[in-house]
Amino acid sequence: MGDIERLPKPKVVVVMPAYNAGRTLRLTYEELPKDAVTTVILVDDGSTDSTLQVARELGLEVFVHNRNYGYGANQKTCYTEALRAGADIVVMVHPDYQYDPALVPRLIEPVAGGRADVVLGSRRKAGSPLAQGMPWWKYAANRCLTWLENRAFGLNLSEYHTGYRAFRREVLEVVNFVLNSDGFVFDQEIVGQIVAAGFRIEEIAVPTRYFPEASSASLAASIIYGLRILSMLFWFTLHRRGIRRSRRFDSLRARYTRLP
Repeated sequence: MGDIERLPKPKVVVVMPAYNAGRTLRLTYEELPKDAVTTVILVDDGSTDSTLQVARELGLEVFVHNRNYGYGANQKTCYTEALRAGADIVVMVHPDYQYDPALVPRLIEPVAGGRADVVLGSRRKAGSPLAQGMPWWKYAANRCLTWLENRAFGLNLSEYHTGYRAFRREVLEVVNFVLNSDGFVFDQEIVGQIVAAGFRIEEIAVPTRYFPEASSASLAASIIYGLRILSMLFWFTLHRRGIRRSRRFDSLRARYTRLP
């Protein structure tokens, strides 16, 4: 019996959307499993602290915005540069050390194994987010919005508001993410696009750390974020029911040519 043909190891590119992450970037990078990661790209969104200095000391591939454009704009640059770098799998890891970077191999396994196109790291699957330190008002909003998103998307995920995500290359080539918001609602808009394009989503349990240096939106910012999610779900529902089509949720699949 001949040797079993082994599939080539996928090129895994970790992207870090950074803004004033100088105090936590080194901790995050040092715990990344280097044997599972090919390249680390950091996009600095106009930081005013030591983020760039630390990133260059660590030898990361760095792209710099000339001012603070926003979290969504940062991700647009992250994914564009990851695709340009030839990524097979793209993993977003926040450099604020809130999510455990050592779990990257578990996050990419369903994608590398062909079972999923997108994997979300769920705080809720890892136990009670309240016990992990999430503020009660943020937890209540998370549960309410997740219920509404499950209804709109026709899924049964435990949460959608995670910043720890892995994507198969084709997903980012097919969804029209450049049309999304430059703000925090980008995270939910891209999920809507993924659902509209028919890609498969899985979740894994990811414990979360809450501490002063970790990123955390204020109450006012969280309210605005919630209202923008409701608006996105409204337009997604109209699009999916054919009442009013939205170019944002139309995939680029017709223009996508899969390379051999």
